[in-house]
Order: sequence, then structure tokens, then C-alpha cells
Amino acid sequence: MARKNDVRGTVKLRSTAGTGYTYMTSKNRRNTPDRLTARKFDPRARAVVEFREER
Repeated sequence: MARKNDVRGTVKLRSTAGTGYTYMTSKNRRNTPDRLTARKFDPRARAVVEFREER
């Protein structure tokens, strides 16, 4: 059974290419309070683009 953890929350990463594609991931909110950015593959744009955390 999964336990609830308030420190490590799930975040949604949205593509900056404007396609609306998202990735779901988790991050430690205590260690990284600012928004997360990652370069990942966007299959709708068929390119590696920057994904930013959406709140």
C-alpha cells in the first residue's frame, strides 16, 4: 500500500512547444522549492524541447 508523503509531491511538466503534451513526475519540494525544468522528447513536435513545471 502506498503511503502519503507531503514532502515528495507529483508535478506536471508541460511542453514549451505549445503542443499541450505533459509528463508526470515527482520532486522533493523541500530541496527544490522553485519550478522544475527538463529537456525531454515531445512526440507531437517530434523534437527534444524544454518542459516546465505547471502549478
